[in-house]
Order: sequence, then structure tokens, then C-alpha cells
Amino acid sequence: MDDDEECCEVVVTAADADWLAGLTRDLVERRLAACGHLLAAVRSIYRWEGEVHDEPEARVALHTRRALVPEIVEHVRAVHPYDVPCVLALPLVGGSPDYLAWVRAETRPPTPRGEAG
Repeated sequence: MDDDEECCEVVVTAADADWLAGLTRDLVERRLAACGHLLAAVRSIYRWEGEVHDEPEARVALHTRRALVPEIVEHVRAVHPYDVPCVLALPLVGGSPDYLAWVRAETRPPTPRGEAG
């Protein structure tokens, strides 16, 4: 497998930048992400329950192993205040081999199904 293919970026949004920073710290401490780059002010325009909303949000880009995405999604769904949080995994098409090696070194291998994380 190509080393670039093993890593990905996971985007998560939330209404509160401090809450999102706490989530990011938790994911890094759990070694589910190597890092997160947080943008504290983004503007989200979206349709929800039949109405168009225009709201401030925060956004984080997490760098992780692609195999850890299901655990990240599960964790975010369990703790996020939104009914349907934005959690998107984006593939990488390339990058610095040294940086990608660091991402792999700072994240743990995925937990096999049925084992506690």
C-alpha cells in the first residue's frame, strides 16, 4: 500500500470553537489523530429541518490513519452536541513523506472489532 493512501484528513465542525478544541485534544490524547488544525471562525450556510441557516461555526482538520476513521466517527457521534455532526474523511493524494510518517507514528493502529479502545 502507498504510504500516502494510509493517511487522511477528517473534518469536524461545531458551533463552539472551545468545545471543538477540547474534542481535538481528546482525539490526540487517545492517539486517534496526530494533530488538528482548528479554524475558530467559519461561516456555515445550510438547510436544516426545512429552513436555511447562516451560522458561525468552528472547523478542525484532523490528520490521522484512514483505518481510524470509524473510531473517530463513533466517538464524535457519542459526544457531539449536534444531532447530525459533520464528520468527513478526505483522502490524501500526496504529501511530505516525513510528515505522513509522523502522522502514522503519532496515531495508534486501529482497535480490532470487539475490543475496547
